[in-house]
Amino acid sequence: MTPLAKEVLENLVKFPHCILLTRVGQFYESYFSQAAEVARILNIKLTSKRWGGERVPMCGFPLMHLNKYLKILVQDNSRFVAMCEEFMRSRVLGPKAGFDRRVTRIVTPGTLIDEPFLNQYENNYLLSLFTPSSADREDSAIQERPIGLAWIDVSTGEFFAKGIALSNLRDELVRIRPKEVVLEQSIFHDPAHPVRQIVAEERFFVSSICQPAQSQDDILFAEHAGADDLTSEMESLTPAFKIALTQEESQAVQLLTAFLHANLLEHMPRLPSPSKEASAGRMQIDAHTIKSLELRETMREGGTAGSLLSSIKRTVTNGGTRLLARWLSSPSVSLREVNSRQSLVAFFYARPHLRQDLTGMLSELEDSTRVVQKLLLGRGDHTDLSAINASVKAWASIKRRLELEKRMEVQEKGPLREGDWASLDALVEKLQGLQALSNRIELALSRSGSASPSRTSDDSSPDDPEIVDLESAPEPVEEAFPAVPAFKPNFVTSFIWIVRPEFSDKLMSLHNALNDCLDRQVRLEQQLQSKYEAPSLTLRSSPGFGMHVHIGRNKRDGAKIMEDKHFVPISQSASTCSFFYQEWSLLGAQIVQITSEIQICEREAFEILREEVNQHEADIRRNARITDELDVTMAFASLAEEMRFIRPVLHEDKSYHVVNGRHPTVELGLLAAGRTFVPNTVTFTADGPLHVITGPNMAGKSTLLRQTALIAILAQTGSFVPADAAELGIVDAIFSRVGANDDLFRNRSTFMVEMMETADILRRATPNSLVIMDEVGRGTSVQDGLAIAFATIHHLVSVNKSRALFATHFHELADMLGCLDGERGQGAFSGVKFFYTDVDETEDGYFAYSHRLKSGVNRDSHGLKVAELAGMPASAVSVARAALRSFRDPTTGILTRDSVKLRSLGQTLIEDSEVSR
Repeated sequence: MTPLAKEVLENLVKFPHCILLTRVGQFYESYFSQAAEVARILNIKLTSKRWGGERVPMCGFPLMHLNKYLKILVQDNSRFVAMCEEFMRSRVLGPKAGFDRRVTRIVTPGTLIDEPFLNQYENNYLLSLFTPSSADREDSAIQERPIGLAWIDVSTGEFFAKGIALSNLRDELVRIRPKEVVLEQSIFHDPAHPVRQIVAEERFFVSSICQPAQSQDDILFAEHAGADDLTSEMESLTPAFKIALTQEESQAVQLLTAFLHANLLEHMPRLPSPSKEASAGRMQIDAHTIKSLELRETMREGGTAGSLLSSIKRTVTNGGTRLLARWLSSPSVSLREVNSRQSLVAFFYARPHLRQDLTGMLSELEDSTRVVQKLLLGRGDHTDLSAINASVKAWASIKRRLELEKRMEVQEKGPLREGDWASLDALVEKLQGLQALSNRIELALSRSGSASPSRTSDDSSPDDPEIVDLESAPEPVEEAFPAVPAFKPNFVTSFIWIVRPEFSDKLMSLHNALNDCLDRQVRLEQQLQSKYEAPSLTLRSSPGFGMHVHIGRNKRDGAKIMEDKHFVPISQSASTCSFFYQEWSLLGAQIVQITSEIQICEREAFEILREEVNQHEADIRRNARITDELDVTMAFASLAEEMRFIRPVLHEDKSYHVVNGRHPTVELGLLAAGRTFVPNTVTFTADGPLHVITGPNMAGKSTLLRQTALIAILAQTGSFVPADAAELGIVDAIFSRVGANDDLFRNRSTFMVEMMETADILRRATPNSLVIMDEVGRGTSVQDGLAIAFATIHHLVSVNKSRALFATHFHELADMLGCLDGERGQGAFSGVKFFYTDVDETEDGYFAYSHRLKSGVNRDSHGLKVAELAGMPASAVSVARAALRSFRDPTTGILTRDSVKLRSLGQTLIEDSEVSR
């Protein structure tokens, strides 16, 4: 058995859960039973290879296609891929020393680092969760069972921990949106476990690992770089974080750490300490509400286009876009934090020229959070060092531009008003200069590379392949500093070095030695051309012949050389010939040796610089978060200017007063179609916290419900809002019962889904919550639906006492709630107000929807008008109209429940229809 076959078999045993890709030269290959699966998934050819006298199935693809096929295997097909790389053995062992191979990393959906297919605009979270196994699954308090969550984006290093109850698990999973969920093995293999069921129902990719035996004290973390964002009040963990973490959170962190160690292997960094999220500091948005409000993606298409995120996104950096998505899914409930963000937005809104300048600077920034993480993981190259250097310069430019703006304002307006610059100064003063690091990188890296010429000719013949002998040339440096041949006039090939010779005395000495050898090469070539009267003579190196002398015009220039015994013929054609010449062979070998030593020095220099960047990791991350927050707040300011948003006023009470509010996404769509949005005013007061809204379909009830919730979310992210004026009390949670569908995966009908959502709202909503409910009670009989709708309103008014919008087609509710004046309920329901939308009819029978909200009750849902508009045949509409007239009691307007009367009515309608036909 060959060494390669032995290595492959050993790795297949070590990593049975993975697809094994083995590097062999310029290819990645798969063998044995896995080869057929890989060939099928990747749609590549399945072939075979003879090992030990037997044919072994195999397939492979070129190295350059790795990212393309990794995406198919990992991201599209959710497979684990073990990457077995090859490493050249020391040349001390000889020119044919061969390779060592080992698995350096297992690629999983949640452990992507810098792959090109990694979405730059969203976090790629890996999440672990832990719950005590001793808890009885049948316990009555199962929903309050403690759960520890820990999640990390390996590509950015952002690391969080949180403790929740089992009842909140689904909401947190949908909010965080991990690409992979890690469970302890006992839970993973128990399909009846409630945690396993929730994860499966939400269709997350699930992995497992044994719970590590290490204690919390054994987990090593790097210096903490701060919280999620600089205006946040999230608890940033210091070395005393061990006290702050609960037992469940600590176990989740350990589980996550063990999974990373098992899969990142040689790329495992020292982790940053996690930031502890506190539920009390964030608006709670349940799983269904995140989906139904289409905060990050639409329900119908599943993409981001048409979502709130895509509609309001004006950010220009990758990190800013990721931060915006986090803010939207977890708005703040801290009045101080929200006001701080709004102050930044107002600052930039009032200074469009400054905003434009800073936005231009930010748009040039690299994704420094991911760049520094890549370097921490032992990856990256000189372009990443250049990106860090560019970021440091951009941060300095931003600071200088702000200082200039402040001086200009003082000169033009006199002393600055107190508070104008307070929020910005508090943020920007945390920007670290890092000029020493920038100077160090600039000293080390060459902008265009320094040329060290090596003579060759460009008129090589087919039997004399050009340039580099793979056996004698310097070994390529992995990722960091490849020496790239660049062609120049006079047939000179030069190595472009990445590190300046001035970086170290050793590098300078090597470059001087190399230049001396190259000068000797030039002189030797000129001497030989003159001595043997051979102007086409050149000194070359090629894979086939190594160092050799090449004659481009054999008949004219080759006669004297062929007579000299010091030249050994190795190749001849009709027009060219090649020779070994000892003096050139020795000199060429010296050049190869020196260039190899330079590459080794450059690799060492890169590692030195990498370590220096890593030492400044905390400052780089902090600066990146500051610029992310500047990006988001400037984007909010640009959005406000573009879409006429205003700054809302927030209070610590239960108020909600929005004048002429608009739905940001719907308005954008209407503007694109050349239409205008009809705004509406919504006011919740202490004596009127619940509004019942009636009216026809397509008249804007659902849009009104959603825009009311979205305005609260935007306000508490720190954004301005689409309205003419707005004053809002802080909302602790938003719940919605809007737009349900069948859940076939869990064997639940639409009605069951709606009832479960309603039950969840009635259990969890508080007086500080905002509830929107649409058509509760539909999908069953009219009597049952009306009873459920009435009971829901009663519970919201008497128990939850939340601010709520309740849209319904059951206008009988107005009577049941005691609405006598058409505007407000009576008795226990005096806090219920009534509003409606309607249609406007013309004399010729045409109608248009009036989306403007009016006070009162609409007792006609105009369903027949919608049916007619949808194209229902006129005869069917006529029957429906006749039936509707007969259904209702002419005095009360209530539907008849008399079965005998209904049977008689049905027969009469059929007979009338046949007569009219």
